[in-house]
Amino acid sequence: MKAFFEGIQYLFVDLLFAPFDALRGLELSSWFGANTINFLFMIICSAAIVYWIKQLKLHKANNEENQDTTAHSFFK
Repeated sequence: MKAFFEGIQYLFVDLLFAPFDALRGLELSSWFGANTINFLFMIICSAAIVYWIKQLKLHKANNEENQDTTAHSFFK
């Protein structure tokens, strides 16, 4: 049973977390390089929010939006 848990430890510590260890080492030489993943996530989230807002405006322009408070049963 001990070998099973040591195998899980090896998988996570030595294999799956290796990219994070590399980013941690990169931070000492390049802050922007270490935070590229964060910047990438911010760009993706910003694009998703812009798309979502455009879709909301499109539905509002077509009068497809139901703003009645009884639109959902849990509001009654």
